Amino acid sequence: MNARISSWLDFLLKGGVVLLVLNEIRGLVLAVPVIYALWQSGGTLMAWWIAFCSLGGIVLSVAVPVYGTRWARKRFNQSQAA
Repeated sequence: MNARISSWLDFLLKGGVVLLVLNEIRGLVLAVPVIYALWQSGGTLMAWWIAFCSLGGIVLSVAVPVYGTRWARKRFNQSQAA
């Protein structure tokens, strides 16, 4: 029974990560026109900084859950082996 629960949790985690990545890709696609318009209008340093921080937030919101999931999976597998 424990293997069945573990496989379901693994499936749900992978599905959640895939949905999160797809959502962030959608956000990046929606951010591209904004960045292009900023460049076309000769954006100020402040506008570029805001755009950089926005895109950095998108990257972090993808990277942190992916690496956190890997870390949790390794830690869970180590505790199961002990």
